[in-house]
Amino acid sequence: MNYNKKTIMDVDVAGKKILLRCDFNVPQDKKTGEITSDKRIVAALPTIHYLLEQGAAVIACSHLGKPKGEWKEKLTLAPVAKRLAELLGKEVVFAKDIIGDDAKAKAAALKGGEIMLLENLRFDIREEKNGADFAKELADLAGADGVYVSDAFGTVHRAHASTEGVSKYLPAVSGLLVAKELEVMGKALDDPKRPFVAVLGGAKVSDKINVINNLLEKADTVIIGGGMAYTFSKAQGGEIGNSLLEADKLDYALEMIEKAKLERAETESEAEKAHARREERRESEAISEILDGASDLEQIQSQAGMSAAQGQVNPEIQNILNKLSLLEEDIKGARVDQIL
Repeated sequence: MNYNKKTIMDVDVAGKKILLRCDFNVPQDKKTGEITSDKRIVAALPTIHYLLEQGAAVIACSHLGKPKGEWKEKLTLAPVAKRLAELLGKEVVFAKDIIGDDAKAKAAALKGGEIMLLENLRFDIREEKNGADFAKELADLAGADGVYVSDAFGTVHRAHASTEGVSKYLPAVSGLLVAKELEVMGKALDDPKRPFVAVLGGAKVSDKINVINNLLEKADTVIIGGGMAYTFSKAQGGEIGNSLLEADKLDYALEMIEKAKLERAETESEAEKAHARREERRESEAISEILDGASDLEQIQSQAGMSAAQGQVNPEIQNILNKLSLLEEDIKGARVDQIL
């Protein structure tokens, strides 16, 4: 499978406005709202640094939490803008809305080498619904010569306005984070080191239907964790109480479990065949050792007899001699290289 996708290194971004989709869905202290881990912000820095160094004007955007289309102060991206500014060592202009007057004015005024951050994308219900009008207005912030950069690896599988919809209105490439993940993932799937163990998490089975199905054909073991583990447990008759459940995916879960059993059986069968081939090679090598310098069966038996007298006959060699003896009447007098 070809995982080579165009990245920011493959296009000219100098002097252009870039709509950069990041994953700034950072964990926060429930009481203070303070960011407890900035790893996701740090992960976006290589892409941001490159774009700014190339003279691009960066319009960053992200979601945070699950506001479900409602404006919730506790889920504002203002703390992210502050932390990003600290990490970059430069100002990050923060828009108080997403595609409103404030965002439009600040995006229009943004110059090359500058960066701004839009407010939480999911404050607009159209984001998760992949609303075409919302996607178009997001794209318009970058202008006619703008470029869309996808660098939110954790959300690229979702067909939302900021991850899929905008690509219909702007040329799209991946950021450095997504490119790195694709390279690692591609190598792991195409030429994995064995044993290959895949660990899947997340709340919904429905988000990973194709992933689970494909991994079962490639991985030696697939471990299901997170909320979707309850659906698999329930499908096998387990009790899950009030835990998260996708009732409409119970049959699919069972189907995947049966597929896993079949894949394991086929793997074990292949292992047995491989073992048999190894045994055949060992036997062949032992035969070659016996036959070295011998031209017929009598010489072979004579050499083996001498070895037996010295107590040196290998059990494998004895087994081979037994097999050869069964053929003695048919091959007596024939050359060994003709027999083999």
